[in-house]
Amino acid sequence: MSSLVGSPNSASPVTSAISEAQVERRKQRLMDILSKGLPTLPTYILDLNALLSSASVDLKKVGKVIRTDPSLSAQILRLCNSALFGLRRRVISIEQAAVLLGTERLRTLVLTCSVMQFAGKRLPQAQLLAFWQHSFLSALLSERIARQVDYFEKEQAYLGGLLHDIGLLPLWILVIQEDAKQRPVPNPGWPDNIPLERAYFGMDHCKVGRWIAVSWNFMPSFVDVFEFHHAPDRAQHDPYLVGIVAAADQFLLTQEETPAATPETSNPPEPPAPEPEGPSFLQKCLPLLSETERQALLETLQTEYIHLLPLVQIGLAAATGAQAES
Repeated sequence: MSSLVGSPNSASPVTSAISEAQVERRKQRLMDILSKGLPTLPTYILDLNALLSSASVDLKKVGKVIRTDPSLSAQILRLCNSALFGLRRRVISIEQAAVLLGTERLRTLVLTCSVMQFAGKRLPQAQLLAFWQHSFLSALLSERIARQVDYFEKEQAYLGGLLHDIGLLPLWILVIQEDAKQRPVPNPGWPDNIPLERAYFGMDHCKVGRWIAVSWNFMPSFVDVFEFHHAPDRAQHDPYLVGIVAAADQFLLTQEETPAATPETSNPPEPPAPEPEGPSFLQKCLPLLSETERQALLETLQTEYIHLLPLVQIGLAAATGAQAES
């Protein structure tokens, strides 16, 4: 497909007007999806947030609230028992999940499952798996980075990494709708390509993410994560948190551009050699680190990625496969 935006010198006024009208139409459709098609956070999520944030957590009340949604309860237990969390004991109840995962991680998981349920009804399975693979890897690597740089809110880093790309979901929904109507769709490499997103949709997933974060009443630091993970230097509330998530995200984007291992080989791919520009994205995301610290962090990311990738793939396949069969 040709470029969505032509050269200013080559585009005729009529073509430009049609293109602008198409972009404006898509933008309005996107706003409709945001205002009508995305789920608002259920009341029980707010209740859970209050329960799980209290100094003394009542696990019986937590379990009772979660079990008001049987489908959500089942998905939480499937994910808890998947390779994603590596628990040594099988989780058989919500209360046990709270004990083994911790209340903050359980709160994160409840929100994630709610979004997964919604997205699973709108997106193809392959696209959903790719999205959540990137999201869970971002969460795990953000947590690892937070630990290595001594950022004290490691759970916030995990949650920020998990949901930083939430703004992509409405864009994918719109693309699927446009394709179904045999209208032009963006080039295959549009996700995370900010200029392409703006040219086609009239806005990018970072702005959409901000809209969702505000509507879901997230704290300001997470609004920053959703909006500025491609420009961490613009963060206003917790630049260090945004930089941590941005570093994990940028590292994964470079890894996802490399060829995947063939199905015939059971061995994980060798970690790619550090590229000359590798530490530079860390310098942009985490400018307070020394060059030695950035190099050490890059090596940690490469090692952790090789270890975590198969675990996330197995865990998501089990969770979404079970969901599809239920």
